[in-house]
Amino acid sequence: HLYEAAVAYYQATGKKELLDVAVKNADFIAALFNPEGMRNPPGHQEIEIGLGKLYRLTGDRKYLDLAKFFLDERGRSEGHDLYGEYSQDHIPVVEQREAVGHAVRAAYMYSGMADIAALTGSGKYIDAIGRIWEDVVGRKMYITGGIGATGGNEGFSVPYELPNRTAYSETCASIANAMWNHRMFLLHGDSRYMDVVERVIYNAFLSGVGMEGDRFFYPNRLESLTGAERSPWFDCACCPSNIVRFIPSLPGYVYAKKGNGVFVNLFIGSRARIELDHFTLSLTQETEYPWNGDVTITVDPGRKERKFALFLRIPGWAQEKPVPGDLYRYMSGRISEIRVFINGQPADPVMRNGYVRLERTWTPGDIVQLDIPMPVRRVVAHEAVEADRGRTALERGPLVYAVEGLDVEQGLVHNLLFPDDSVPAVEVRKDLLGGIHTIHALAFAGREKVMFSAIPYYAWAHRGLTEMAVWLAREDAAVRLEIKSQEGSRFP
Repeated sequence: HLYEAAVAYYQATGKKELLDVAVKNADFIAALFNPEGMRNPPGHQEIEIGLGKLYRLTGDRKYLDLAKFFLDERGRSEGHDLYGEYSQDHIPVVEQREAVGHAVRAAYMYSGMADIAALTGSGKYIDAIGRIWEDVVGRKMYITGGIGATGGNEGFSVPYELPNRTAYSETCASIANAMWNHRMFLLHGDSRYMDVVERVIYNAFLSGVGMEGDRFFYPNRLESLTGAERSPWFDCACCPSNIVRFIPSLPGYVYAKKGNGVFVNLFIGSRARIELDHFTLSLTQETEYPWNGDVTITVDPGRKERKFALFLRIPGWAQEKPVPGDLYRYMSGRISEIRVFINGQPADPVMRNGYVRLERTWTPGDIVQLDIPMPVRRVVAHEAVEADRGRTALERGPLVYAVEGLDVEQGLVHNLLFPDDSVPAVEVRKDLLGGIHTIHALAFAGREKVMFSAIPYYAWAHRGLTEMAVWLAREDAAVRLEIKSQEGSRFP
């Protein structure tokens, strides 16, 4: 963290005081840890990311070599006693095929491997993190984008074990998952990685911080019988400080560039200045996303006309893919009619790797409009996910929804049967939870028909202690006829 902070401070201010401290510290670490010295990899991966940033800034190869040394020593017993799967130190990193152990450690390591692969072109690193990514997204990720199913190791369990009531899904793990997937996008230029980033940001991550910004979740459950309260602090205070680090970095996720092409990855009201070949491009993005899918981008290439390409990401949720792979799917198969306009005229763009390519000669004031419909979708999980069998979750756009006890006419959330033929509707509630769109529908509590409303998952636990569920029963066998248990109301 010291190295990352030093680089960020220097880039923001031009001042070298903290950078000098970081370089001195890194030089000391490099003198201690090397093939002829100590060969212990870090117990908690993170330094690899910081060393990569130091190398990019200073150009000193020593920092890149040290990051790679730490990664390559993992799983090799010649130089140290192995820490085991918990620390991803059971086999060499290039031989690992699945995500194991502590989720934050793991995703930071995969992020570091992606950085080193980008800087060195290491095909072995790229192959390894590609295999592991398929394992995580295809078998070990919550619908919210959270990772790490079990609290005992704060990490990964066996494939498809994704309990809801005891879900760990640590806030730090969500941040690490977003960091890793962003790096995977930078390696491959494929929108499926940004689909995961978006899912994490709007759901698993955002749940971890209260709307006032001063209370936090450490784990992020997907179900509760008694409700929960966010805490102002933790003895292990990694999550609050990590949130403070992650939020200011989000502008760097919105856009990317390659050559004379600009990628629009996230739809967020913003203004950006992007340096391209021989000119500065200004983009102004206006949108109410995630509440609707209408996006307007004003293009300003400067005083002259300029030829370049804009790549607009078309989210997976708009193409029948809530997540890459088959871990989750929509119940109804209907691809939304996505429309793109340039200066009010329909465009006929080419789509590749999840991006619409708009290449032309642009003039100041050109306007691009993107229209992505946002119907309510019902999600089901892979049959192997026992916790979600016979259940369905609600989504709209990038948002996963949850039902709290306050929003059920009668009966308990966990006693509801939400039949497949119940048609959900959307309501704009500017008076609720800072202004949200709710989803309401008809369900059954026993033999009684009842109405319920669902709110965005990130907004739960703001109205007092009450039960909550993301996954609702759609089959009789999945209905839980139970009363409130002794589940704790405050997460550790």
